[in-house]
Amino acid sequence: MASESTAKTDTSITEHLHELVLNSSDVEDFLNELAQVSARNLSEPGDEMLCAITLLRQRKAATVASSSPAAEAVARLEYEFNQTPSMEASTSQATISVPDVREDGQWPEYSASLLSQGIRSVLAVPFQLEGETKAALLLYSSRPNRFGSRVLEFAEDFVSQTSLALRLAVRFAHYSETAANLRATLESRTVIDMAVGIIMAQNRCSQQDAFEILKTASSTRNSKLHDVAASVVNSLGQGPARTHYDG
Repeated sequence: MASESTAKTDTSITEHLHELVLNSSDVEDFLNELAQVSARNLSEPGDEMLCAITLLRQRKAATVASSSPAAEAVARLEYEFNQTPSMEASTSQATISVPDVREDGQWPEYSASLLSQGIRSVLAVPFQLEGETKAALLLYSSRPNRFGSRVLEFAEDFVSQTSLALRLAVRFAHYSETAANLRATLESRTVIDMAVGIIMAQNRCSQQDAFEILKTASSTRNSKLHDVAASVVNSLGQGPARTHYDG
C-alpha cells in the first residue's frame, strides 16, 4: 500500500533525490526522475498512477515532466490549456482534487480531453518553492474518486518531503544559467574589444572612434554588434576568434 511504501522510504527517498540533484544534467532531467519516484511511491500494487510535474519559472517556458510514456501523453494537455488543476494548485498553493472528470464543470474542455485518454480522476499538489517559481505534482487515475483523504494525505506528505530537493534543483539551474550567461557576455565582450583594437590599428584612430565605426557597421548591416566584431576579427585570415573562460 502507498502508506507502507511512503513510511518505509522517507529517508531513502530524500537521500536519493539529493543525489539526483547533484547528478542530473539539468532541471528537466531531475523533474523526470522525480516524477518516476513519485509514481513508484504513490501507486499501489495493481493500481498504478500516472504522474507529472509542472514547473513555472520567470522568463522561462513552462516545463512538464512525466513518469512514463503514458503519463507524458496525458501531461501534454498542460501545454494545451491555460487553466488546469495544476495551474490553480501552483498559483493558489492549495491542493486541487477532481474526483470525477466526467462530472467536472470547472475545466470542461480539459476534462473532456482527459476522458478521451481514459483518465477519470486528478489530484494536483503544489510544491513549496521560493519566490515566483511555482510547481505542482499531478496524479492521474483511470478510476473515479481515486484520491480520497488517505491518498491525498500521503501525496501532500510526499510533496512536502521532496520540495527541498526540487528547490535545490531549481536554484542550481538558476546558478548554472547565470554562469553560462556571464560567460557568454564575457566572451562577446572580448571579441568586441579585439575588433576595436584591429580597427584602431587599421585606421589609426582612438578607441572611442573605433567603437563608433563598429557600431555604425552594425547598424548599417542590421547585424548584432558581436557578429560584426567577429567578422572583423575573422577578416585577418586567422580563423574564428577564440575565447576561453574557466567556469
